[in-house]
Amino acid sequence: MEYIEIGQIVNTNGLKGIVKVNPFTDDINVFEQIKYVYIDFKNELKKVKIEQVRYNKNQVLLKLEGIDSIEEAEKYRTCYIKTEKKKQEDLGEDTYYIVDLIGLTVFSTEGENLGIIDDVFPTGSNDVYVVKDNLGKQILIPAIADVVKEVDLKNKKMIVNLIPGLL
Repeated sequence: MEYIEIGQIVNTNGLKGIVKVNPFTDDINVFEQIKYVYIDFKNELKKVKIEQVRYNKNQVLLKLEGIDSIEEAEKYRTCYIKTEKKKQEDLGEDTYYIVDLIGLTVFSTEGENLGIIDDVFPTGSNDVYVVKDNLGKQILIPAIADVVKEVDLKNKKMIVNLIPGLL
């Protein structure tokens, strides 16, 4: 089974075992639609039922089954929360999960191998793909239609148009 990270437990909230999560999704309301999450605890996935979802600013407050005290919740600080990838909704055209983009080989429209997508970070208006070549040099590629011409997840490649000033 394949999993995707949807957040990281960063703190506790209150005394009753509620955990504070930094979400890795644009729509934090997705937590209301998930019944179970998997906590990556000491390199093992622990399946836990979500009992309650609340929000505080840009964070998600989760009450998870079996975590009923601040001491128990503290054990999971810095742990990542995952969900089954197959349970995620189809994102539609030209929208991708970051986990699917990491590792894609990036080529220019002329066929030059620019490297592999190593990271993705949001800037507000669009994401930016961090592409590393085999020497470790980074290229920042804005995720905009003028630049990203093709994303082929099946063949693990992306074609980009290197507009002037990009390199």
